[in-house]
Amino acid sequence: MSITPNALATRYATKEMVAIFDSANKIINERKFWITILKLQQKAGLPITDSDIKAYEKVIKKVDLDSIDKREIKTRHDVKARIEEFNALAGVEKIHIGMTSRDLTENIELIQIKAALELIEYRTLQTLFLLNEKISKYEKTYMVGRSHNVTAQVTTLGKRFASCAEELLFAHTALKQLIVRLPLRGIKGPVGTSQDALDAMGKDFANLEKSITEELGFENTWASVGQIYPRSVDFEVLSRLLQIAAAPSSMATTIRLMAGSGLVSEGFKAGQVGSSAMPHKMNSRSSERINGMMVLLRGYNTMAADLAGDQWNEGDVSCSVVRRVVIPDSFYVLDGLLHTFMTILNEFGVFEEKINSELSEQLPFLATSKILMECVKAGMGREVAHEIIKKHATATTPSNFFAALVSERDFSLTLEQLNKLIQNPEEFAGLAVEQAISVKEMVSVQIKGVISKVELTELR
Repeated sequence: MSITPNALATRYATKEMVAIFDSANKIINERKFWITILKLQQKAGLPITDSDIKAYEKVIKKVDLDSIDKREIKTRHDVKARIEEFNALAGVEKIHIGMTSRDLTENIELIQIKAALELIEYRTLQTLFLLNEKISKYEKTYMVGRSHNVTAQVTTLGKRFASCAEELLFAHTALKQLIVRLPLRGIKGPVGTSQDALDAMGKDFANLEKSITEELGFENTWASVGQIYPRSVDFEVLSRLLQIAAAPSSMATTIRLMAGSGLVSEGFKAGQVGSSAMPHKMNSRSSERINGMMVLLRGYNTMAADLAGDQWNEGDVSCSVVRRVVIPDSFYVLDGLLHTFMTILNEFGVFEEKINSELSEQLPFLATSKILMECVKAGMGREVAHEIIKKHATATTPSNFFAALVSERDFSLTLEQLNKLIQNPEEFAGLAVEQAISVKEMVSVQIKGVISKVELTELR
């Protein structure tokens, strides 16, 4: 019987992220964890020899998933199956002294989460690097700005990328803080009291737990938990992933809207097909993919939220089936989302003639706020001027708008004055350029010395 692979892992995520949650790699990490504790227990005086440790180290990478699965079918216990397998390979039985299953699995999962968060943090910096390139390239590309997706005022394409970058910078700060704060569970035993570890090691246990924390690169360890660490931690982790995804997802939506108006393209490489029926089409398929991935992340966040605050006494395993899905899959999705977004940024292009044409066509409407101010300066009442401008802006086309205004007896500006107002589109963009430059400088501080170029694999 063939097994359907995880589509997120095989189709979207990068090999670096997949490796973190790979079944064989997880077992190897578990074995390394056992050996780390074994060495510390040996120093504390437990009857563990150098040959015992060497026996385990010799077979640490001999992972037979089928053999482990057969043991689990018999024992109906995944950790017991992996203990038996490792002992059989090594020919000794010294691992897991003073430990319960969650002493292994909870810590390994937190190690995986921390490694995955660090990879996402790096991917975020890569994304910011490419966003900065786009800010620089398009900081003075003036275009029609829209609110409620309706023509509003002049903005720049660079500012749109800057707004995305600044939101991503904000999320990046929260992500870095989480990585530092994330605590290891530690060796807490079946109900969190560390009784078994104390029985095995006595007063040396405190040093063992401190050494494990430092050895595994964590700054903190939970002081008082039950069998499991609080699932509100998982919710915070997934919330940070959703927060990182928000800026690229919003920008992907904007790119889809711009592409639909013929203003930009997310890239269309040689050999690419937009439609099997309509040869002319250049669909924003990668941006659509990002928006679809965002739906998955929202769903995983809901699932993680349902686990938070639902712990029985010192712990139960009702959360296991959910966490086996939402934790690795959330990281696969975000990894693929950032990779897809970076590909869009690399291949992004604009149709300047169309952008300029739309801007020129809509400029009379885009100038309504400035016209209002000029009317007030000329002595008109603000509300009178507002009513006249609104009357014709909502009842005529941009090309006829000025003529309609000057036909009003009480309107204070001439046609010449109105046409003069729209000679320089950049005068309608406010601080768009300066804002974009400001964000660019903030991004540069974050990526300095970390990212100098971005190389991506081909997307399907």
